[in-house]
Amino acid sequence: MDGFWDFIGSYWWLVFPLSGVVGGWFKGAQKWDERRRRDKIELYRLKHADKLATAEAEEALTSEIDRTLAEHDTTNSRWLEYELDAVKSLEFPVITDMREQVTVDFHRARRDADGLRPDDPEELRDRKRLERYRAAVREYQLTFDIAEREAKRRRASDFTSEERRALDRAKKLLALADDEGATQVERQSAYRRATKELEGILVLPDAATEALEQRIAGMLEQAPEPDPGA
Repeated sequence: MDGFWDFIGSYWWLVFPLSGVVGGWFKGAQKWDERRRRDKIELYRLKHADKLATAEAEEALTSEIDRTLAEHDTTNSRWLEYELDAVKSLEFPVITDMREQVTVDFHRARRDADGLRPDDPEELRDRKRLERYRAAVREYQLTFDIAEREAKRRRASDFTSEERRALDRAKKLLALADDEGATQVERQSAYRRATKELEGILVLPDAATEALEQRIAGMLEQAPEPDPGA
């Protein structure tokens, strides 16, 4: 051992060039190892190309199915915001007025999309069926966008001044009917007065009235009409 250290002491100047050689060898080994790793991966891909392609195609198909279902659900949610909210349906009456062509168009497209949506999403792995369903969902999105823009553009402009005042009164009364802080009698009375204001002007969506009546507590006929002379 002493001889080794004597050698190092005598030829210390060799440490520097040798360290360069060792460092170069180490870097070369790293590159070779990385190259071998990449070659193994590429060889695996070549040997299993068909399986990998099938797996990737299945993954892409699953993503497409999930995306189309989500788009359908989103459009339904946007529609239900008007269908279930009596006050909002009064602010934008075109969106629930079946006398309007834009409203008829999106409801027809909605029914088509709903009809093509299977209970089991796995059925959409049939490419032709998925294409038909996806086209229907896109038509539903497009026609709803058109109807919503038209409803927001026109709002209540198609009504007379007196009708618009009646709509404003009805909105305030419906807000009171939906106010949990009000008494049961106040809420039910406000609801009845709102429906009278709307007579001959506009019909609320069935879903909106049903949802509101349930929140009020249903069975409106059980509550007595307030005495006007009281």
